[in-house]
Amino acid sequence: MILVAGSANLDFVVRAHHIPAPGETVLGRDFKTFPGGKGANQAVASARAGGAATHMLLGLGDDAFATPLEHSLQSAGVHLHIVRTPEHPTGTAFICVSDDAENAITVAPGANAELRPEHLPALTGFTHLLLQLETPLDTVAAYANAARAQGVQVVLNAAPARALPAELLAHVDVLIVNEGELAVVSGHDGSIAECLARLAVPTVVVTLGHRGSCARHNGALTLQSAFPITPVDTTGAGDTFCGSLVAALSHGQDLAQALRFASASSSIACTRWGAQSSIPDTAEVQALLTTTPLTHPEAEQVLRAYCGLR
Repeated sequence: MILVAGSANLDFVVRAHHIPAPGETVLGRDFKTFPGGKGANQAVASARAGGAATHMLLGLGDDAFATPLEHSLQSAGVHLHIVRTPEHPTGTAFICVSDDAENAITVAPGANAELRPEHLPALTGFTHLLLQLETPLDTVAAYANAARAQGVQVVLNAAPARALPAELLAHVDVLIVNEGELAVVSGHDGSIAECLARLAVPTVVVTLGHRGSCARHNGALTLQSAFPITPVDTTGAGDTFCGSLVAALSHGQDLAQALRFASASSSIACTRWGAQSSIPDTAEVQALLTTTPLTHPEAEQVLRAYCGLR
């Protein structure tokens, strides 16, 4: 059983030809709202794509924005532990998606910033605690410390990117980062391999967008090439990867199997609009895995070279 503790936002999404530069106004189109937030997205992915029993601790305001978030999570089968803060609004995110499926995101945390160490529910029965950095850092650290003390595996998606205290990393079993986040957390601008060597966390997973992913577990490296897709919207793809990866690990899959499952799940998410609305169910992920070859030697060689591996 997995507990996700983190953020929930209502996403305000507009599509435009390109993401505006500073001071530039761009005419957009296709405005929609979607349930989002890194924590909530990951919880939905864990439950819907990963098929894992999933709970979520989240902060919400007492407003209309909270309603679609609760509905989306509950529809995915996520059991909710809500900290309601009437004096603070539900978190929101403002997202511009370009025609080449890239995005720029600004988050107003609202109630997400009100999660406190004392809000953590009892951890009895949970195998994994999945955390992100859209809630207060001291709260994240307290949750990780409590989980480690009770033998619960701590998984941290270090996003948005920020330098992390050593005492927090000391309580993390699995660290998930993208390339930019890896550089920030490791404090190094070198190759993927060089940055990984600077981190003492037992397992570090690096997502590399259309290239795939790379993981180091107790010194051994595992590569996973990306699945070939035509992206529509990459919003929530990294969160889909995180939730699906932890679900696969909770089901007893080894790291290589979990990376492949998470890659397939996030690839499907990139072909659809929105964050939670784009997350596939388990059957869709299994269908893609079944129809895609296990190995892509040329792609793996390119990925290996990109990561700075010999």
